[in-house]
Amino acid sequence: MLCELKVENLALIELLQLQFGASGNTAQLIVMTGETGAGKSIMLRAIHLLTGARASTDWIRNGADNCSVEALFEIRPEHTALREILRESDLGDETTVIIRRVLQANGRSRLYVNGSLATAKMVADLTDNLLSIASQHDHQQLLQPSLHLDFLDSVGELGEQVREFSGAYAVWQVKKGELDDLHRQEKDKEKRKDLLRFQVDEIRDAMLEVGEDEALETEKKRLKNLDLLIKLSHESSRFLSTGVIEGLVKIRKNMEQVASLDPAAGKLAEDLTGYTYQAEDLVAELRHYCNSLESDPLRLDQVSFRIDLLRQLKRKYGETIAAILAFAEEAQQELEILENLDIKMDGLAKEVAGLAAKLMAMARDLSEKRRQAAGNLEKAMGEELASLAFNQAVFQVRWQEIENDISQIRASGWDRIEFFFTANPGEPSRPLAKVASGGELSRLMLALKCLLAKRDMVETVIFDEVDAGIGGEAAEAVARKIQELAGHHQVFCITHLPQIAARGTDHFLVVKNVVEGRSQSSFSQLSREERVGELARMLAGASVSTKTYAWAQELLDKGAGR
Repeated sequence: MLCELKVENLALIELLQLQFGASGNTAQLIVMTGETGAGKSIMLRAIHLLTGARASTDWIRNGADNCSVEALFEIRPEHTALREILRESDLGDETTVIIRRVLQANGRSRLYVNGSLATAKMVADLTDNLLSIASQHDHQQLLQPSLHLDFLDSVGELGEQVREFSGAYAVWQVKKGELDDLHRQEKDKEKRKDLLRFQVDEIRDAMLEVGEDEALETEKKRLKNLDLLIKLSHESSRFLSTGVIEGLVKIRKNMEQVASLDPAAGKLAEDLTGYTYQAEDLVAELRHYCNSLESDPLRLDQVSFRIDLLRQLKRKYGETIAAILAFAEEAQQELEILENLDIKMDGLAKEVAGLAAKLMAMARDLSEKRRQAAGNLEKAMGEELASLAFNQAVFQVRWQEIENDISQIRASGWDRIEFFFTANPGEPSRPLAKVASGGELSRLMLALKCLLAKRDMVETVIFDEVDAGIGGEAAEAVARKIQELAGHHQVFCITHLPQIAARGTDHFLVVKNVVEGRSQSSFSQLSREERVGELARMLAGASVSTKTYAWAQELLDKGAGR
């Protein structure tokens, strides 16, 4: 249950701190009233922020850098699903949950659960188990037949079975897609195999080696400049052989004699001797290099042809030799798959058939459960509607005739339903969108919300002007129904109906004032005497009389069971 709410700089609210009821007392009907435009729905906007839903920076109070909303919820010990979510998300295992949302003017938003940063999905999962919101626009969902199956599954508590079916459907879809791909491959299999064989053979016949393209380019450059290389190297060799070698020998002998006469020159003589030997070795290497240079036009043609071949392969299969070889490996693997395509298709076809049979069985079972749930829903809705001044109304779940065939299955099963309704005895039921008025839709949605609230673990239910379009006996019936729901839930009700407001255990008045030249909404909890005055205003507006006060007093006493 929601115990405390703190709001800062949200729309017309500068600072708001509210506490709701005694700790542990979940049976509460907290009503909020006020003139239109006073700011009652800002409460709903604050809760909207706490659910992790999208928000607009326009909601931040003008002049503020950010707005924040913080709420304290108490959890019943038996609410195991909610506590499991907290444990799995490493958000603690307490009997209280504090959720905080900060929305900054630059559009950034932060969510915290028990002081730790949390994602929007984590917070959405939490709040789905903490509270349920019904706004005055929710009844429009009843006009969309595509959503009726979701209502039925929720009331019938079939959510887990639907999720299992959706998972099996997704697996079947994936495998069926793979099988369809194989059938498409089968049509072009022989043509594809011929192409793959040609590609693999062309690459393998080339006998490629990684790095050979670079080596060939280097060799081609040497062969193209062979005459110049021979000329330069022979000139250098002749120069070294005619004078330098004899000079080196003379230097070595001279330095040996110097070292024998002057030991101080020993190190110098040793170094020069070493250099002369190195020079002789280099002369020998140069001579060997000169001898290796022979003009070979045939080899140049071979290298050029090989380079051209490699370039052709690169254009077709990859920018590098490594990429070409990888292409060949992948082509070989695909070729092997095509060679064994029939075997794979047979195996996959059996798997798809097995999944389809399992899916059909699950669809039949789910459909049977839904028909049972539909019968229970029709009966329960009849009882709920009777308590909402629809004494002889008829609510029906109509089923579209669908062949029980795998082609008709969707992620939700093969069931197609639509809600039918009539509020007039003797008149046939017709689709909701064609017969229900705004006030009737409000009561229908209230009846569904009450059924859902009785079946789930959500403790806090919020109604935002769900009484729109109703009055008289219907308004009294709606008030009784909301009070009945508040007997086992914490219920917040933003309302314009005095019949509902009079039944609240706590009554908050929302007023818009101008403070220092700025509009500001304030919430205040009313005493019994103040409630009488507010109910009188709701009954008669500005024309309040002593009779109106008496009527308001009577409503309040009636709502309190006096």
